[in-house]
Amino acid sequence: MTTPDFLRMKEQGERIAVLTCYDHLFARLLDTTDLDAVLVGDSLGEVTLGYRSTLPVTLEEMIHHASAVRRGLEGPLLVVDLPFLSFQVSPEEAVRSAGRVLKESGAEAVKLEGGGERVVEAARRMVDAGIPVMGHLGLTPQSVHEFGGYGVRARDPDEAEVTLERARALDDAGCFSIVLEMVPSELAARITGDVSAATIGIGAGPEVDGQVLVLPDMLGLNRGFEPRFLRKFAELGEEAREAVDDYVDAVKDGDYPSSTESYSAGGGDG
Repeated sequence: MTTPDFLRMKEQGERIAVLTCYDHLFARLLDTTDLDAVLVGDSLGEVTLGYRSTLPVTLEEMIHHASAVRRGLEGPLLVVDLPFLSFQVSPEEAVRSAGRVLKESGAEAVKLEGGGERVVEAARRMVDAGIPVMGHLGLTPQSVHEFGGYGVRARDPDEAEVTLERARALDDAGCFSIVLEMVPSELAARITGDVSAATIGIGAGPEVDGQVLVLPDMLGLNRGFEPRFLRKFAELGEEAREAVDDYVDAVKDGDYPSSTESYSAGGGDG
């Protein structure tokens, strides 16, 4: 997959499937599927590192995790989030941060949140430097303190118009794709029809060009997280808990390891 493939798929009406990934183990698994793209999101701060928000995540942490994913991934496009304050200070800083991500992790593209003038200019400068950029509008978790929480965005007509204008601006800046997070489906459909960039929804309804979910969420590994948009395609968290309980019982009962799971002095058993 390449960034032009995103645009081709949009033009041909082919849906784009994206998941997040934060480590080499899951990257190897995802590489055996028909997944189109992998996003190393700064959501790793909450999901993997235990932070209370995405704000503490550093550029070095993003590069570290993206590099691990890269070593296990060959087919899907690899996109990496630019974390808080790695691109907002100035367009020059944004280009340096994005360049580091591509040079040090081997990713093919970066993602940045927001659509204000400074962010759009940063996106434009990165694209001019040959760095593919994915935008992100709607609920942008790096702005959680500004929003006052993680609720649905752009229900208000004025905010919806601002979001539409920002999507157009990111499109004009050369973004190959735009994530639309937790916005009304009607607005997402309007944006999708109005921009040439491929739109990727998460909580944005079905009338977008593709979808993204957080991998541990859709596998049922993130206990207690139950947003309306989330469909769990497995319940691995419960299966893992039961497996650990079975292991503990087997150890305490002396059932594990058995003779067939032990080595003998005679050898010949690996």
